[in-house]
Amino acid sequence: MVALTRSILAAMLCLGVFTGGALAAGGGDSTPAKKQDSYYTEAKKMIDAGNYKMAIMMLRQSLDENPTNADAHNYLGYSLRKSGNKEDALASYRNALAIDPEHKGANEYLGELYLEMGQLDKATERLDVLDKACFFGCDEYRELKAAIEKYRTKSSS
Repeated sequence: MVALTRSILAAMLCLGVFTGGALAAGGGDSTPAKKQDSYYTEAKKMIDAGNYKMAIMMLRQSLDENPTNADAHNYLGYSLRKSGNKEDALASYRNALAIDPEHKGANEYLGELYLEMGQLDKATERLDVLDKACFFGCDEYRELKAAIEKYRTKSSS
């Protein structure tokens, strides 16, 4: 019964993804496309280039325009953490999770931050959230699990 339910859910997910993709591409949706957030788009490019300070500035601009963008809060947390500002990163990840408690990126990165802060128990809590959120598994779960295993290996040596 569980396998059948998962199969049905998987089929529904696929249909939803394909339908959503078609609508977003203009396949019959009469609503205008959401305005592209150029600050957010540029910030992602800056993150890819390792320019976290510029990404932080752009993400803050993006969040001024759209304060409920969980992705922007997540990337702001990531950029702050990579810049060494763990306290503000923590606040940004928490903002992302207040908007979307199952946000995969925010849960993974918050777990990694907890490891950097020596809080294995809290990192493991984030892994548990990802285990539930990633119905068929996901990269974020695998990456945090690997980081936790590496942390445990370093701690025991």
